[in-house]
Amino acid sequence: MIQWISQFSPIIQALIGTLFTWAVTALGAAVVFFFKSINKKVLDGMMGFAAGVMIAASFWSLLAPAIELSEEMGGSAWIPAAVGFLMGGAMLFIVDKTLPHLHPGMKMENAEGKKTSWQRSILLVMAITIHNIPEGLAVGVAFGAVAAGIPSASIAAAVALAIGIGIQNFPEGASVSVPLRREGFSRRKAFLYGQASGIVEPIAGVLGAIAVIVFRPILPYALAFAAGAMIYVVVEELVPESQRDTHSDVATIGAMIGFTVMMTLDVALG
Repeated sequence: MIQWISQFSPIIQALIGTLFTWAVTALGAAVVFFFKSINKKVLDGMMGFAAGVMIAASFWSLLAPAIELSEEMGGSAWIPAAVGFLMGGAMLFIVDKTLPHLHPGMKMENAEGKKTSWQRSILLVMAITIHNIPEGLAVGVAFGAVAAGIPSASIAAAVALAIGIGIQNFPEGASVSVPLRREGFSRRKAFLYGQASGIVEPIAGVLGAIAVIVFRPILPYALAFAAGAMIYVVVEELVPESQRDTHSDVATIGAMIGFTVMMTLDVALG
């Protein structure tokens, strides 16, 4: 697979990687064709798993390379990582407070962002879409780093990140489509809404790859930016959602497994 993807241009590589993550989101959404509901204990474990993957990816695939790259470029090792990380969190904070969205299992009055007349289904899709912006960006930046000739970057590491992000997208797709099915949507319509939440990933991925190829000096900041955005999503949404009910132990175990899987992928393939 790594040899196959190496033959393409970096932007096409980023597109392929994020199309894969979108496809896994769609696969998760396809659960609705077989189940009208998912056991909350299982869903909490899956959300915890997603959180663990994102935490590991933020460090192993993004922050650590950002620090190494800053050192190689002769600058301060910590400034780009710290600035980029905080900027990524700030961007997601603004999006979270601005874009109307509703987390699965919440009532309409608990919708976040600006007040709107959008339907509940759209608000649910928007909640997962917010998760997917930094994920697509992270994959795109990883492939762009390879094109920029960064010694610490490799196709294998970028592929590992795409695989890890893809795995944790499965429960995100299901967390949209299954609640919609429970609320009376047809299986087909619930699936379409669920997979739609992943459309933003190829867009963000391609833009991220282009940005770091054209503006190579911003790469350490871009890597840390994607990490900060993902950690914001984990702390603001994934962890609270997975710990909301009585299955906190299951969610925690899921997070530990998710972290281990992503760390293993990055170290083994990277």
